[in-house]
Amino acid sequence: MTTPVGGATTEPPTGRGPLDGLRVLVPRATDGPDPLVIALTANGADPVIVPLIQAVPPEDPTELDDVLLALGIGYYGWLAVTSGAAVPVLVDRALEIGTTLTSLVDDMCVAAVGPATERALRAAGVHVDLVPRGASSAAHLLAAWPPLPALSALPDEGSAASRVLVPRGDLAAPTLANGLRARGWTVDEIVAYRTVRGPAPDDVTRADWSGGRIGAVVLTSGSSARNLTGLLGPPPPGTLVVCLGPSTAAVAERIGLDVAAVATEQTPTGLIAALAAAVATRTQPPAPQAPPAPRQSR
Repeated sequence: MTTPVGGATTEPPTGRGPLDGLRVLVPRATDGPDPLVIALTANGADPVIVPLIQAVPPEDPTELDDVLLALGIGYYGWLAVTSGAAVPVLVDRALEIGTTLTSLVDDMCVAAVGPATERALRAAGVHVDLVPRGASSAAHLLAAWPPLPALSALPDEGSAASRVLVPRGDLAAPTLANGLRARGWTVDEIVAYRTVRGPAPDDVTRADWSGGRIGAVVLTSGSSARNLTGLLGPPPPGTLVVCLGPSTAAVAERIGLDVAAVATEQTPTGLIAALAAAVATRTQPPAPQAPPAPRQSR
């Protein structure tokens, strides 16, 4: 169990993990069990949940509803989901038009940008056909994308087999869409959600952060990195900053954050490993200094 703004788990840390007693700011809130919160608690940490960002539906969902109806009639051959934040919006809009996301994509291929997005899709009952290895990025998904079917294999010009729908956030770069178009695919992009700043943290959380009583923060996106400083201020000295992947780390460093570690595997397990490594590095005694060279007498 967790509480949202500034909350921590109601169950105490197990004390059996490498992060025993470390308070870790988790910059997101979910409606159900959060795999990262579960992993942190299992490793002895004390998660402090502060939703630095929120994903909200588009102000006018008409265009999104239209493309979902197009999914239902088989207009697209692929659905490419580049963020787990898009999944609940797609699920809700499918229900609004009288169906389910599962049934809309039943006869098409579905791609996820990484393991976290894959989990969100599978939790919604959606099969996933393609997940790239390595970093969860549009570039990696593009590299793993299959070649365009030969024209002779398409039943007609402009066939659904060559059409891709990319629902994305309003701040997402068109990396995947542009790359697929360059390869001959027909791609439609649609803004499925808007990324907005989370609510102001409570006074207790602010005081704990500025006073150094939160020992680490895990950043899962560039937006969370930017909003961290906007909502709470820069990390106090000694606070570990761990990022989910190189793109998040690049944003964090660009705004002046000192990144202690970057998860090589963009999963809760990868974040735990990166955080544990950062803690181990911080607690290691300094290397012994070589004695100064003796002065030569003249």
